[in-house]
Amino acid sequence: MNVKPFARVFRAGAAALGTYAVVLAATRPWHRRWGATDEEIAMELPGDELSEGAAANHAITIDAPIEEVWPWLVQIGQDRAGFYSYSWLENLVGADIHNSDRVVPEWQSLTEGEYLRLASAKLYGDRPLLRISHVDPGRSFVLEGWGAFVLIPIDQKTTRMLIRTHAVTRKPLLRLLDFFIGEPAHFIMERGMLLGIKERAERSQQKKIAA
Repeated sequence: MNVKPFARVFRAGAAALGTYAVVLAATRPWHRRWGATDEEIAMELPGDELSEGAAANHAITIDAPIEEVWPWLVQIGQDRAGFYSYSWLENLVGADIHNSDRVVPEWQSLTEGEYLRLASAKLYGDRPLLRISHVDPGRSFVLEGWGAFVLIPIDQKTTRMLIRTHAVTRKPLLRLLDFFIGEPAHFIMERGMLLGIKERAERSQQKKIAA
């Protein structure tokens, strides 16, 4: 049996994996704080006491007042308005996400102690449920197992949105999987959420100004 082709494939795979690891290590400091300022990273946020630290701080500036942004943020959830990110990726794993492009009145509240669903109940049961531990209506809420979602008004026309992902204690193998898969995927999807909320809030604000 000629093992040379297999050896070449193995070497090529190892080289590709090594390159991927180097790229991840180089970009990790950037994507773990995408959009966030030093001041925001140091800021105390609701729910900090639930975690040993932050796994990531992501933020974005939205050219709309806070009262225009909150209605989009507060209605996230698999069985609500979705997560405004890349639903085609989420649905590859059967999450059954459908992003909304409108504010829905019946989704305009969250209650402390209740749960928010991340993925299809039909496929995943109650595993993807996160408890809502803090709610400051119009400003912030915290999902245990994810982190804090916070709106900060800059002025009457501008809002900063921050998501602080809580760190969790993981076994070495799971930490390795997080490094290679979990963290990059989380960044891609959460960045998509921030951009999705920004787009919707700014669009709805422009419509109000034009009306």
